[in-house]
Amino acid sequence: MQSQIGLIGVGLMGENLVLNMESKGFSVSVFDISRQKVENFVSGRGNGKRIQGCFTVEELIASLVLPRKIMLMVPAGKAVDELIASLVPLLAQGDIIIDGGNSHFPDTSRRTKMLESKGLLYVGAGVSGGEEGALLGPSIMPGGSVAAWESVKPIFQAIAAKVDGDVPCCDWIGEEGAGHFVKMVHNGIEYGDMQLICEVYDLMKNLLRMTPGDIHDVFKSWNEGELKSYLIEITRDILAVRDDDGLPLLDKILDKAAQKGTGKWAVNTSLDLATPLTLITESVFARVLSSMKDERVVASRLLSGPKAEFSGDKKAFIEDIGHALYAAKLVSYTQGYQLMRAAAKEFGWKLNFGGIALIWRGGCIIRSAFLGKIKEAFVLNPDLVNLLLDPFFKDAISRAQQSLRTVLAEAIKNGVPTPALSSALAYYDGYRCENLPANLLQAQRDFFGAHQYERVDKPRGEYFHTNWTGRGGATASTVYSG
Repeated sequence: MQSQIGLIGVGLMGENLVLNMESKGFSVSVFDISRQKVENFVSGRGNGKRIQGCFTVEELIASLVLPRKIMLMVPAGKAVDELIASLVPLLAQGDIIIDGGNSHFPDTSRRTKMLESKGLLYVGAGVSGGEEGALLGPSIMPGGSVAAWESVKPIFQAIAAKVDGDVPCCDWIGEEGAGHFVKMVHNGIEYGDMQLICEVYDLMKNLLRMTPGDIHDVFKSWNEGELKSYLIEITRDILAVRDDDGLPLLDKILDKAAQKGTGKWAVNTSLDLATPLTLITESVFARVLSSMKDERVVASRLLSGPKAEFSGDKKAFIEDIGHALYAAKLVSYTQGYQLMRAAAKEFGWKLNFGGIALIWRGGCIIRSAFLGKIKEAFVLNPDLVNLLLDPFFKDAISRAQQSLRTVLAEAIKNGVPTPALSSALAYYDGYRCENLPANLLQAQRDFFGAHQYERVDKPRGEYFHTNWTGRGGATASTVYSG
């Protein structure tokens, strides 16, 4: 019996994707560099199912129907390139290689061009939802060779999460590395959401002196309103878990966060594309700062600050915290969409921004209640330049901004760090400001480097240089407008 798709990399995500595919009626061949993993899977979770174990790449390829579809679930980077190199000589024109890992989008663009030049097709598919999503229905973001979509579409849309009845959280994103780019942005927003949640948790714990049980009740109520989302839901559940001794497990977890790099990719890309991704950037650096645990322990004994002590209306402040979190989340998604908009322009991708919001409504880590509103915003105005200018989001952040200011003022006064919440307000205030102090910055650049400036009393596009010291000449440097 020949299988409809093959998968290489029988780790937890790979296993669950295979079981998902098989449960939707597809036969699957699997291979892993570890023979034991294949044997254990086929005789264990895959026993009695339409899953065929293979012990060489050649055996895997021979087991597949044409055009062959081979999905790679291996670590990003060198492992993907090595696998592709081993597969290419064994494949025929029109065969499809699918990378379902978290590859960096420039690598996916490079691999797509290389494989297409050899008559093969390549798909870089971002898969979100973790192990549970892989098994029960993830959000899938495929891009790459457009000609491959009709072959992989039935499988991907069958295994994807469903919303609004039976709408799959999977659709074609775009050419080259567009799929992995959108997955990178998803992960960046995920970084932001997680950090924002951590900051409001910290405010309740260390400023309001609330117990995990009390904070659990707050997250429970939030998950029944406009903040309803997967990350709010799991935070609610985490806060309720007790260790073997009956004490809250969360209080025993070391405050040292790890990361795999997709957030850093998003930040670096935002710099390359000159797009402010400030909230997500602060979220990445917050993880870096947390990793400096030993230094922080020493610094806590040497550096002084105010004692966190709240004296106001606790109930009202908790309401403000919820509104502040909502406002900051709006900024986080706004910045993510700004980055996708910049990439579409830079790389010539035709991204369906409203469609991407629908893909994220189920299965993925950042699924939340207002993603439908993002879809509606782009239906209302396909050329929308910033989510905050959409009527719904403009009104929402206008209503919530005072709570964000109230919360940040209290946090600053009491020395509670809120880098992501603070960056959200700074972006909002900067974006809504008609006149920023960049006029002084341009004067400084012209003073020391003759970089020139534009004038408010002259047409845009005309540049001027001033001999500020009287010692310089009339020669100006080249103009750079970023």
